[in-house]
Amino acid sequence: MEHKVKLKELKPLTNSYLESIGFTWHTDLDNSSYISNKLIQLSEEEATNFYDATNELYDMYVEAGQFVIDNNLFHELDIPFNLVEIIKKSWENDVHWHLYGRFDLAGGIDGKPIKLIEFNADTPTSLFETMIIQWAMLKFNNLDESSQFNSIYEAIGDNFRRCITLNGELEKFDEYYEKLGWKILFSSIKGNIEEEHTVKLLQHIASEVGYRTDFAFVDEVAFSDEGISKDGELFEFWFKLIPWENIAIDEGELALTLTELIENQKAIVFNPAYTLLFQSKGIMKILWDLFPNHPLLLETSFEPLQNKKQVEKMCFGREGANVAIINRDNSLYKKTEGEYENFKPIYQEYVEFAKDTEGNSYQAGVFYAYEACGLGFRKGGEILDNMSKFVGHIVE
Repeated sequence: MEHKVKLKELKPLTNSYLESIGFTWHTDLDNSSYISNKLIQLSEEEATNFYDATNELYDMYVEAGQFVIDNNLFHELDIPFNLVEIIKKSWENDVHWHLYGRFDLAGGIDGKPIKLIEFNADTPTSLFETMIIQWAMLKFNNLDESSQFNSIYEAIGDNFRRCITLNGELEKFDEYYEKLGWKILFSSIKGNIEEEHTVKLLQHIASEVGYRTDFAFVDEVAFSDEGISKDGELFEFWFKLIPWENIAIDEGELALTLTELIENQKAIVFNPAYTLLFQSKGIMKILWDLFPNHPLLLETSFEPLQNKKQVEKMCFGREGANVAIINRDNSLYKKTEGEYENFKPIYQEYVEFAKDTEGNSYQAGVFYAYEACGLGFRKGGEILDNMSKFVGHIVE
């Protein structure tokens, strides 16, 4: 018998409640709720498997990243040439801390093995909903809030501390910070409420940890030889929710300035430039070369796979755009359009997502901040796009 996803129906959070905690993107264009009122039921063992798989995958990514740098494979990964130096510099120096990322995974809740789909290492979305909203759903329904694989808030707070203690004793953060006094400027693009609120949530965590912080939209930030500033005040750290590849392609001068600032130790950027190595789906081909037939991986190549159902996606595609599912006989099964067709394609062995009784597909998203720290799900069709729903979970 096929194992279907187990769901638990809850009383949905009201829009007014969601808005009261700063979550305003709760309704999709078709007027349906973006947040599902059902939770996925997981066993303790399933939650532990997601935790272990994600930690193992991150270690594999680090090994693959080193391999790319050692063998100068940036071009293979479609990395813009004007970011190669800044990637190397940020990789070499421990102060460039990877704050957080999100692994997308198939399986794990349907009796099937967990498989890596991709790693959103640079600017992952759905942080607010995974960290806050699914926890609020339990509380709102008088369920035990701790019955969840979700310590993202604490994990990111600890990672902010590590930026100062460099993985030393976290409790000495205050003592170290008093000597350094480094401040963080948080930025997003004007006009995108979801990104702005996500960035302000991260700013809130950093402030709670003990940093002095400020917020500015990207066009209000000044970049000079001296560093990164707002209204004349310099900041040692800059958090930007802008993809590195967009900076490379659209803001070449800024890419050059940031390279010089990092080289001269005038600024530290979150997420660091080297996360672009992980963000590029091309690295999954490197992973397959380094760890062939690894149980967490799907075969991935820069050339179409022979006699296999497969997915074609772009190295820097996002939100299910420019994705094609190709049948074993090379005929096209399904395709989405988008703005990423100029990037290099990769070909990844097809795997079916976990499904409920109505045929909806579910993909796990596990956040990583020094270790795996939280789980959420997206529900949609066979290609999960920006109309997919967010689904929380409960561990029972």
